[in-house]
Amino acid sequence: MAQPRLKIFTWHIHGSYLFYLSKGDFDIYIPTKPEKTEGYYGLGETFPFGPNVIEVPAEEVRNQDFDVIVYQTNQNYLKDQYEILSEEQRALPKVYIEHDPPRQHPTDTKHAVNDKDITLVHVTHFNKLMWDCGETPTTVIDHGVIDPNAPYTGETPRGIVVINNLPSRGRLLGLDIFLKVREHVPLDLVGMGTGDLGLGEVLHPQLPTFVSKYRFFFNPIRYTSLGLAVCEALMQGIPVVGLATTELSAVIDNERSGFIHTDVNYLIDKMNLLIEDAELARRIGSAGRELAQTRFSIERFARDWETLLNKVAARNTSDLLVN
Repeated sequence: MAQPRLKIFTWHIHGSYLFYLSKGDFDIYIPTKPEKTEGYYGLGETFPFGPNVIEVPAEEVRNQDFDVIVYQTNQNYLKDQYEILSEEQRALPKVYIEHDPPRQHPTDTKHAVNDKDITLVHVTHFNKLMWDCGETPTTVIDHGVIDPNAPYTGETPRGIVVINNLPSRGRLLGLDIFLKVREHVPLDLVGMGTGDLGLGEVLHPQLPTFVSKYRFFFNPIRYTSLGLAVCEALMQGIPVVGLATTELSAVIDNERSGFIHTDVNYLIDKMNLLIEDAELARRIGSAGRELAQTRFSIERFARDWETLLNKVAARNTSDLLVN
């Protein structure tokens, strides 16, 4: 007899992550509000969600049956759940997806969750290493992305940067690095809120085709999780250049599957080399794609989530590591 599909409740926080999560063999329920405040956007119009992502008006959530509750922000965990979930729903098996490294202090920040009954899922090993998660059972599920069927061509001898709201996010996201590099290397910036620095937003479904023509992908971010845009670029075979910080230093084999370093001048030299040598760019991009097909396979990602959620639903997570 087939096992019933799990019913997962979560909030719509990161659209691209939710889209990839929805490739798992389970149903995801997301709350909506007419004012579309954070987490209550509903499906939106950007991502081609399938029928397993189901909108529920926020006031109706407490009347639904779920198997697992998934938090993705402190707002979800500390406030939202008490406003829209019933007492019975709050007693269900729970997962918290931590998308980011600690901000207050890189090593001494205590996570909002310190609960043996919640499974904390980090999206990178770096994040798990840095957070103080107390007694909370923790694990890591690496990103997974879809092969976009937009092969790298690289005919445009420029670099592409994909970051939302870079002008307002400053040093953390590498605004100063972007500005410095742009003085020496031809670069374009796309994303929401790019202002006068960039070309504006390119919607996620159109992004692979748009970026495929650029010679390389540059990631100037100092301190963040491994961006899905980086994983997507690797999957397309676009050469990736970035700072050897956070998880990226454990992903790219420098000078084989990409270029990474903490010396920005080194990166500038390598970007200009890629512009001059299209064949080198193809070789680097091909090695990066080979890496991504193994490490960031959407099939592996979906399988990891299916396994974890079934364990959580059965309250059988004793094999998870604790910080």
